[in-house]
Amino acid sequence: MNNKNQRTNIIAIGGGHGLGRMLSALNECGDQVTGIVTTTDNGGSTGRIRACQDCIAWGDTRNCLNQLITEPSIGSMIFEYRFKGNSELNGHNLGNLMLTALDNMSIRPLEAINLIRNMLNVSTHIIPMSEYPADLIAQTHAGQIISGETNIDNLKEPPALLMLKPIVPATKEAIQAINDAKLVILGPGSFLTSVMPPLLLPEINRALECTPARIIFVRNLSKEAGPAKKMTLSTILKWCERSMGGRKINLVLGPDNDETIEEVYQQVSVDLASVSHQWRHDRDKLSQAIKEILLGDE
Repeated sequence: MNNKNQRTNIIAIGGGHGLGRMLSALNECGDQVTGIVTTTDNGGSTGRIRACQDCIAWGDTRNCLNQLITEPSIGSMIFEYRFKGNSELNGHNLGNLMLTALDNMSIRPLEAINLIRNMLNVSTHIIPMSEYPADLIAQTHAGQIISGETNIDNLKEPPALLMLKPIVPATKEAIQAINDAKLVILGPGSFLTSVMPPLLLPEINRALECTPARIIFVRNLSKEAGPAKKMTLSTILKWCERSMGGRKINLVLGPDNDETIEEVYQQVSVDLASVSHQWRHDRDKLSQAIKEILLGDE
């Protein structure tokens, strides 16, 4: 990547619906945007596939690709198809199975994603945080070890810490993307199980610590259903910074100013809610807010 374009890249980190929403809001920026996707999910169709195939979790990647489809086609209909009925295929998403099949054909997970991107005419880059399977592990304040995202989501209280097992290497293209970034976006989405897992990889940790990019945190518009709902924004920001080698978050984007966090954080307060669903970010509002942040950096 040449120097002229090097500082125009936007990196968004997370998983599930939150990252997909962010990437779709930035869709018009095309290949200047890269999503680094969590690969530790163990629920639903993804969890069932992982249990028998020993692969990375594809569900969050599939979700991001689905939200980036701008022109419906036969290819997109196939990719989004979900089986129904009483057979073993019930509940499986064909997109998950397609990505798994490509992986089984000894194609790198990133190359499998790129093949699907080309089929769906998606220009935004999608990179798995790692190309090796790992599980999210939590340790409670009482010392109990909880394995798997679905079990962590069911905790009554936030854990004392999170870790990955095993510690797997980050995808090298993800590290390069962070090194070349102008803006790094964390969130929105489930904090413990979507935003945090990529930050637990040592190479991503170091890349975020050293990147010259500004790092912003995008708040959720409503309380989460899982244990993170009991975490203050100040605690959430400190968790992120601890997982980035102490690197400070430059800006917090949300629907209002949170008076509980330190003044060291720049806060941008914008109406980001969808008219039909107040808990969901409106793509156009989110896109405009990010553009204004980028313009302020110039």
